[in-house]
Amino acid sequence: MQLYQTTLKLPSFSRGFHIITKEIEKAIEPFSVTTGVINLFIQHTSASLSINENVDPSVREDMESFFNELADEKTHYIHTYEGSDDMPAHIKSSLLGHSLTIPVTGGRLNLGTWQGVYLGEHRDFGGSRKIVITLYGV
Repeated sequence: MQLYQTTLKLPSFSRGFHIITKEIEKAIEPFSVTTGVINLFIQHTSASLSINENVDPSVREDMESFFNELADEKTHYIHTYEGSDDMPAHIKSSLLGHSLTIPVTGGRLNLGTWQGVYLGEHRDFGGSRKIVITLYGV
């Protein structure tokens, strides 16, 4: 068994949910792990990682609508130093999470047929995002 670690730097994405499965698989290709486990950890408090529908883009739109309704830009938030979208972004990030653990089989993420890894970008102008990838396998 080998342990590998790298950091994937993603470009800026617009606010919403974005499938990043291919970017992750490309980042782990050099390690040639055929069987193992991957942990993904996003190093930000206003973005998140999750797994969901990878085909129909309306799911990502509905996810964005739901979370905006749940944690919208309220006037009573105290933490507004970085803008009115900052505190709602922290709430969404806490609800969805910062890390995922996924099996790796045949050198690829062993996701279900309709599953993809989502980056939840919860800021209007979040900037580039970093994901620490830790891979353990053979």
